[in-house]
Order: sequence, then C-alpha cells, then structure tokens
Amino acid sequence: LAVVLRSDLKIPSGAAKLISSYLLLAIGLKGGAALVTASPSELAGPLVATLLAGALMPLVAYGALRRFGRFSVPDAAGIAAHYGSVSVVTFAAAVAFTTTAGAEPEAFLPALVAVLEVPGILIALALAHRARPGGSMRQGIHEVMTGSSVLLLVGGLVIGVIAGPAGRALVEPVFVTPFAGVLVLFLLHLGTVVGGRLREIRSAGPFLLAFAIVMPLVAGAAGAVVGTFVGLSAGGAAVFGAMAASASYIAAPAAVGISLPEANLGHALTASLAITFPFNLALGIPLYYAISSAVTGVPVA
Repeated sequence: LAVVLRSDLKIPSGAAKLISSYLLLAIGLKGGAALVTASPSELAGPLVATLLAGALMPLVAYGALRRFGRFSVPDAAGIAAHYGSVSVVTFAAAVAFTTTAGAEPEAFLPALVAVLEVPGILIALALAHRARPGGSMRQGIHEVMTGSSVLLLVGGLVIGVIAGPAGRALVEPVFVTPFAGVLVLFLLHLGTVVGGRLREIRSAGPFLLAFAIVMPLVAGAAGAVVGTFVGLSAGGAAVFGAMAASASYIAAPAAVGISLPEANLGHALTASLAITFPFNLALGIPLYYAISSAVTGVPVA
C-alpha cells in the first residue's frame, strides 16, 4: 500500500541485508541446537521426504512450464529453480503461525530448510544445460554452494550442533527473543519490494499468474499430507507444506543469473516474490495447517 501511494517508506538495502543475515543465522542456530537432541529415527523420514521434494518440485515445475506454458528451456529452468528451492521467510512465518495456533512444530525443521534450499536449484540448472549447453554450470553451482544464504544457514546449523542447547541459551537474548520483531521488519521490507513489482504481474501473462498460485497449492497440500505420514506433528507438517509451497528469491536468482544468463529473471522473480510469496502468507499457510490438522485429527485453533 505504501508503494501504491508513492510513499517514501523504505528499508535501506544495507539494513535489509543485515536483517536477512540475522534471520538466516538465527534459524540455523535454532535448528543446529535441536539436532543435538533429535533422534536419528525421528529425523530419517522427514529428511528423506525433504530430499524427494527437492528433486521432484523442479521437475514438475519445469515440465508444466515447458508443456503447458510453452516457455523456452532457459526460462522454464530459471523459474523451476526458484520453485525447487525454499523461502526462508515463508518458513519463519509458518513457524510463527503454527506456534501461535498452539501447534508448535518440531525444532529440527530448520535443518530441513538448509537441505531443501540447494537440490532444486541444481536439478533445474542441470535440466537447462542438458537440453541446451550455455552459461556456466560450474559457476552457478559455486554460487549456490557459497552464497550467503546457504553459508549462513549451514554455518548456523554447525555452530548450533557444536554449541548445543547450552550454547544456544547464551545467545538467546540476541537470536531467539527478538526474532519475531526482526521478522516483522523484514516482512515490511519485502512488502515494499513486492509493491514495486505489482505492475509486472500483468506483463507476466495469465499462465504464469495461474502457475504461481496453483504450483504452491499443489506442492503445499502434498507437503502437508506427506509431512504427517513421515511422523511430523500437525504444526510440523503444516510448516513442511509451506516449505514445499514456497519459492526462493535469494539463492535462486543469484545462481540462475550466473548459470543461465539468457533466462528471464523478471518472470521468475515476479512469480516467486510478487505472487507466490504473498499468497502463501495470506492464504497458503493457514490452508496447509488446516490440511495437516485434518489428516492428523488435530482440531484447528
């Protein structure tokens, strides 16, 4: 609304980068500390489901975009890379939603976010380079693996595992207590970014608009159901559904820009950030929670 009204409201880019780094590190630390207390049997099912989701989602997205949307190979692969990865902010919002609803998800889920962020991008890039060589696959993979989002998430996980719950307690006043408030600031920043891209929705075309809503609906519903069958609670399955439904707008654009320079990043970002992201926040997350609650028989709060 601020952007539509042409307000000067804006989070400075430097502050936005600092906030996103904080969120990624805080999520990693929480997940790492939880991994210490989680049993291998508790992790096995969700981990396998995460790897399968990371492999299947870019394949489904790429096939739909090529067959029904008639997108070129680079454009279809570029968009598929965004939808094969995950939005950390959508994950954080889903955790906040389910926790508020009284269905706190499993604490080890941030580890699954780190697992889900990379495979989908790599598979989408591989599809493009198999169909038509071009760009730098090696540089694209390097960008994914060494990008700040992956390093902060994985680094936070490793630090959290080494420090354990006792170490996490020491930094709780900085990385746990203020988390919700900092998330609000980052959502405000993303709101202004989305507002700036609203005009591009019309130029993206009706198919891409439909894809950016149907894809998260299908992936989110499937993720919520699968999450319950691999042993996650109603809250955990809802968050897993939100992870599957989300689309990356941090790691994926950087990797696609390097590995597939001919891909139209405008379409990918418009779909993932201007359509899928607000859809998941407004309607998707409550829907995935309702689905997981129905499957598990937990009353919806």
